[in-house]
Parts: sequence; structure tokens; C-alpha cells
Amino acid sequence: MEERPSLKLHLSMADKIIEYLGCFLLIAIWILTLTSYAELPDSIPIHYDFAGEADSFGGKGNIVTMPIVATILFIGMTILNKYPQLFNYPTVISRENAQGLYNNAARMIRYLKVIIVFIFGLNSYQTIRIANGYSSDLGAWFLPLTLALMSIPIVYFMIRSFRIEK
Repeated sequence: MEERPSLKLHLSMADKIIEYLGCFLLIAIWILTLTSYAELPDSIPIHYDFAGEADSFGGKGNIVTMPIVATILFIGMTILNKYPQLFNYPTVISRENAQGLYNNAARMIRYLKVIIVFIFGLNSYQTIRIANGYSSDLGAWFLPLTLALMSIPIVYFMIRSFRIEK
């Protein structure tokens, strides 16, 4: 296994804005969930099929699952982002390209954190709307949107990593 340099990453203004946006969205999910809890019926949707229709129901306490999982993922990805030398890279890491590749990978993780929190928030919002009778399903758009939001940054940053190597 190659010996990778351990470097300290410095956040640009854009990186800080992305971090703050992620924190804001995470707080917003918690506020939405906690303020909506009392209005929820005893049974709410807890799982959806590919078409976005509820196919499993559970107690209203399950609504806190989304913000809990989003928080765990957000914190875990924040900690992971401090060790970019541990990531898998499609290219060989050298002293010359390490800073660029590490910054690129850390920024990708940062974007994915925000996207994940956004998706969990959107799911929570729609679940609350469905439970309260304001909507009938997540919508057929939810799964394609989720896949696109996750895939586009990954492809973009992977292409950037090949360009950084050169």
C-alpha cells in the first residue's frame, strides 16, 4: 500500500458556505420534525415503493428517524472529511498532487453531506404532508431526483480528480 501524505486542508469561503448550509438544513429538519410531531396522526408512512407511494406504516414516533439518521451521517461524514488520506482515489497520490486531490475529495464529501441532509429533509417534509392528508405520495419524481442529486456530484468530482492528477 502506498504511503500517502497527511495534509491539513484549509477551507475556502465556498467550503465554509457549504458547511453552514448543511448545518442550517440539519437544524431545519429537526425544527420541522419537532414542531410537526404533535399534529401527526398515530400512524404515519415509514417506507415508500419506487413510485413514491407509502407501502408500510408505523407509529408517529418514527418521524424522528429521518433527522436522527441525517445527523449521524452528517457528523460521520464531517469526521471522515478530516482524513482525506484514507479515501479511495482513482489515481496514485503523490506529494505533488495530494493537496489538489484531497481538497477535491473533501469538497465532494461536503456537497454530498448537504445533498443527503436535503434529501432526508425533503423525505421528512413529504412524510409529514402525507400523514396529515395534504399529499398522497412522495411523487414519482423523488427517486430520480435523489439518484441525480447523488450521482451528478460524484461524477463531476471524479472527472476533476483525473484532471488534477495530470
